[in-house]
Amino acid sequence: MDPKAPFLLLEDDNKFVYSNRPYRWVFAISNDTIDEAMQTKMASASSIFLATQMYLLGIPDGFFEQCSSLCVLVLSCCAFNFVSPPFLHCQTLKFIGLDRCKSNSTVELQGKWACLQNLRVIDLRYTDWVEIFHEEKMEPMTNQLMEVNIEGVRCSQLTSQLKKRLPCLERLRIINPENEAETSSSSTDINDIFVDKTDLQLLDLSGNKEMKNLPTSISNAGQLKVLILDGCDALEDVVVPNRLPSSLRSFSFDGYGSAAPSRASTIELPLQSCRPVGRGMKDVKTSVISLEGCTQLDNLFLRGLLNLVELDLSGCAIKVLDFGTMVTDVPCLKRLFLLGCEHLRAIRRGPNGGRSTLLELLCIDTRPARKVLGCARPSLAVEHKSFRLQVHACIVDARLARSLLAPIIYYCYFNISITSSMASSSGVVQPEETSKKMTEPSGQKHCGVAGIYGDVFSKVGDTVTTMEAFPQPPTQQLDRHMEIGDGSHSVESEVKQAYESNNLIQLMAWYTGSLHVHDDSACRHALAAGTWYYIRWCRVERCSNLDVVFPPGADELGRLEIIWASDLLKAHCIWSRGIKSYCYLQSLQHLHLRSCPSLRFALRMARPSFPSLETLHIIHCGDLRHIFVPDTERQPTSIEFPKLTTIHLHDLPSLQQICEAVEMVAPALETIRIRGCWSLRRLPALKGRSVDEEKPAIEMEKDVWDALEWDGVDAGHHPSLYQPPQHSRYYKHKRMPRGTLLGGLLIAHS
Repeated sequence: MDPKAPFLLLEDDNKFVYSNRPYRWVFAISNDTIDEAMQTKMASASSIFLATQMYLLGIPDGFFEQCSSLCVLVLSCCAFNFVSPPFLHCQTLKFIGLDRCKSNSTVELQGKWACLQNLRVIDLRYTDWVEIFHEEKMEPMTNQLMEVNIEGVRCSQLTSQLKKRLPCLERLRIINPENEAETSSSSTDINDIFVDKTDLQLLDLSGNKEMKNLPTSISNAGQLKVLILDGCDALEDVVVPNRLPSSLRSFSFDGYGSAAPSRASTIELPLQSCRPVGRGMKDVKTSVISLEGCTQLDNLFLRGLLNLVELDLSGCAIKVLDFGTMVTDVPCLKRLFLLGCEHLRAIRRGPNGGRSTLLELLCIDTRPARKVLGCARPSLAVEHKSFRLQVHACIVDARLARSLLAPIIYYCYFNISITSSMASSSGVVQPEETSKKMTEPSGQKHCGVAGIYGDVFSKVGDTVTTMEAFPQPPTQQLDRHMEIGDGSHSVESEVKQAYESNNLIQLMAWYTGSLHVHDDSACRHALAAGTWYYIRWCRVERCSNLDVVFPPGADELGRLEIIWASDLLKAHCIWSRGIKSYCYLQSLQHLHLRSCPSLRFALRMARPSFPSLETLHIIHCGDLRHIFVPDTERQPTSIEFPKLTTIHLHDLPSLQQICEAVEMVAPALETIRIRGCWSLRRLPALKGRSVDEEKPAIEMEKDVWDALEWDGVDAGHHPSLYQPPQHSRYYKHKRMPRGTLLGGLLIAHS
């Protein structure tokens, strides 16, 4: 031993005789009785650790009276008078730790308990020292006791005495208590124990095997940061009526059992090295854990909860939810809620890929908790019960979609919205009035003028309202729906990633059935440049910076039925180059485009026909020259539209032909309505149409009709094959005088 060291470490008390100077810290293991030499050498110590290896070491009354500077006292396997302990007069004492100590006398000596005046920590392990918790003993400790640790003893005495006392308590550990018969009074005491514990920061109830419910008053602990429930096997649900405190930062529930005890006065979860290695035969009864509203919680450990069915982390501050290190061995988990988790960035699978769980419902919403919590949340929908998993997600950052791909690849229903707006039409949670507002057809605003001056238009005989009318957008969300809206982050960077990556591209192209993109003013590209396998309808609107809807490299496998686009200020086309599939747009039934002023063309003609197209409705696209243009790799001489019945074209002043450089054949045409397409020179040919069928009805300005070019009757392309055209009463060169109300309205809607 270094003679200059400030501490003394001895394994035999007889060695004290060889020490001639005082020490600040003394650690002694004695196998014999304590003598006067030992007492003298301890007189000036500030910290004393005294233990025995063989049997209880008896400590005489008043043994520590000379220790005027004693702050820390730890006694292990010692016997002393619990009624009048040997440190009774140590008024500088701040920490008392007793481990497996017994009382060897019941004689009460004279004198006050001065040792309690400055006491900060009481640490009792398998030491049933109930005297310390008597009312008269706790009174001197009221304003300074900060920590109470109790392990392996009866806690009924403690819980009853802690009620409405020790308001400054910051750390409370009641670990592995002895089993006691539960009474109605003890249950009430436990429920009310935290009523006034406003400063409590750590609560460790590990090993409470008889506790069935958490104390309801835990909601009053407004400063609680750490809650540990390891080994609480009988706990049915981790749910309290008024929620756990929002201040909670760390939560641990280890079904394998309690961690090895430590005397470190820290506000942290147990270290992994201190936790049990195996589960054994434990059967934890807990089925529901709700940490909803714990807005600061970012440290979580759940393990070995074999009956856990529902986990609610709504509002928590978790950034990465890791099923390999944070939530493990929960094979029966069916419902996971992550609503209002605005800090969530990723969900990591466990080492087995996460396939062992029976997850049925996954709900994620990364919009602010203050807006999300309290709203109605999704539940398992009966109409989707055939799916193994239902996913409802509203995420602000598109990168989180990488974490959703893994569960979705199995038979899954999903409704995913990438937006920060609370007005999302497919968000996980939203007020009812918002949902109704978003489902209204956005085309209604184009009929506003006609509604105000309807009587005027009816007298004139014009059909401005009919020409301005636009088909309502598709709103019936399919089983695999995705929405991208305003306030979304990282969408463009994600769709530019490699097609083979596990990211948003795969989620879009491989699995999405219906897609709605709207109100994104930042992205030039918002859709995946890959092969779309299951897309059936696509709705894109109010994306002022979008350059193209389906970017170069995009393709589809013949499932897409509806393309509906509106208010795309910069988009120059709907579908760009790179088409390879032989099924490209073979199921397309409706093409509806509105207010895309920069649009040069809509779709590429990669195949000799559009066999399913029924309606073509395009209005207010000033730069549109052709609707269909040849693909750069394939140049068909004619394009057939065998089911096309309706063509509605309005305010397309630059439109020259519907199909560029090839013949357009549409034998099933029924109605053509054209207005404001002054450059149009050709209509579709009716080749193959039966002579018995009624001729198509046609409506357009006389100027345009007179300027059309025809190939002749033999080519099925002649004016006689159409009904006599209905001409509008308004003509391009015969405008009403400027300055008149009606003239201004007609110009605006021509």
